[in-house]
Amino acid sequence: MHHQTVQRCVELALAYGALAALDDRPRPGKEPTIRPEAKVWLVSLACDKAKEHGYAHELWTTRLLARHAREHGPAAGHECLARLVQGTVCKILGQEEIKPHKVRYYLERRDAEFEQKMAEVLCVYREVQVLKKAAAGKSNKSDKPVAAVSYDEKPGIQAIATTAPDLPPEPGVHVTFARDHEYKRHGTLSLLAGIDLLTGKVHALVRDRHRSREFIEFLKLLDTSYPAGTAIKLILDNHSAHISKETRTWLATRPTGRLEFTFTPKHGSWLNLVEGFFSKFARSVLRHIRVTSKYDLKQRIMAGIDDVNRYPVIHTWSYKLV
Repeated sequence: MHHQTVQRCVELALAYGALAALDDRPRPGKEPTIRPEAKVWLVSLACDKAKEHGYAHELWTTRLLARHAREHGPAAGHECLARLVQGTVCKILGQEEIKPHKVRYYLERRDAEFEQKMAEVLCVYREVQVLKKAAAGKSNKSDKPVAAVSYDEKPGIQAIATTAPDLPPEPGVHVTFARDHEYKRHGTLSLLAGIDLLTGKVHALVRDRHRSREFIEFLKLLDTSYPAGTAIKLILDNHSAHISKETRTWLATRPTGRLEFTFTPKHGSWLNLVEGFFSKFARSVLRHIRVTSKYDLKQRIMAGIDDVNRYPVIHTWSYKLV
């Protein structure tokens, strides 16, 4: 580095400060072609939907926005936009951090009792913690035995068959299994499953559908899986089958306190621990699965459930309970 360069840097630092000296000084240049008020008009236009201005498009593309600005900008008093090009539109929108061609989804709260229902679910998880400590001998056991089950359905599990045999990996040739793109559909099945939050055991049924009658069949499975004096607390969503007249009629035949439902709030499925089990099951057992029939798929799913129950995992609510 030349000593004159060092001298200029020192002079700039003394004149403008150390940080300001790192930036280039303003230089005379060409006057901006697009005036600030035209940029404001363009950004405001980008914040509208394209369909609101008579286009078939739902959202703007930068090319469409540039064309609209060229055609309607001069009439709005912005002659500088008469020759606007797509690249300039991208620069202007980038400066304002606006991306009108993209959509980011959000979840609107639709349950006025969200906090109350969430608290009820968390209270069950807290009770499970207390029961676990009691079982470990850290506190007195509860007088009445209690079981907590996290339940949900996983519908639409596809029974897909291959039309050609899979090719195994070959060292140095193919690193993965090779599968033909064509496949044959045999229909879908629904997995109805509930996890015992104290033991980790999974209670499951696989059926063609998940209506009230299938849900009642699952409740009967739970009813026979626990001693008569055990209170079974279910955490589940507000699916129509869970609150139907048929379901309520069957529940009325059971002893008081035998089955107690705690419903998650709407759009609150993330509060249900069984969702984590479904995610893991889908990524392990169901991933890339190919079967010859719906019966074959059912057998594979139940075999996967049996494998889970051989090495049960006790699911625990890991977020803070207040």
